[in-house]
Amino acid sequence: MILVTLGTQDKSFKRLLKDVENEIKNGTIKEKVIAQTGHTKFKSKYMETFDFVSPEKLDSLMKKANIIITHGGVGSILGALKYNKPVIAAPRLSKYKEHTNDHQIQIVDEFEREGFIIAYRDGDKLSSLIKDAKKFKPKKYTSNNKKFVKIIDDYIEKTNNKSFINRFWYIYLCILIFIILLIIF
Repeated sequence: MILVTLGTQDKSFKRLLKDVENEIKNGTIKEKVIAQTGHTKFKSKYMETFDFVSPEKLDSLMKKANIIITHGGVGSILGALKYNKPVIAAPRLSKYKEHTNDHQIQIVDEFEREGFIIAYRDGDKLSSLIKDAKKFKPKKYTSNNKKFVKIIDDYIEKTNNKSFINRFWYIYLCILIFIILLIIF
């Protein structure tokens, strides 16, 4: 099964869905295709479509998929990578009014450069990328969340639960008290 996911972006991304549908019609894609279309209004007699489902249901579909085709959103890419599946990511482009800017190009380029995904750039042949994805072994993605939590925990421990401003006022009051004591005595 191939899962296509367009995330929650409020702009249409029919271009990607039409490309997938054409590959089904051409016979390049022979397996079942399920597409989470989000806000993109798209009906197809060649693939199963739905707009939104719970995160648990989407995770379940990602686990079952052989290939995941997604837009270039970080959340969608990271969601797919946690199952170590081949991911083809297509950036939404502002020239087609799929997004307000082209930041997804940089996102997709970086994930591809690191060996996590296959980029689907404007003008690429999806059929070729699907063939590549069947042999593609993505680099294992590891989240840095634990590292960030440890940095924050260490900071809190070292500062004894005092923010910078609280520490500043504490030092200021100690100096003020010291000066007052000097003046009085």
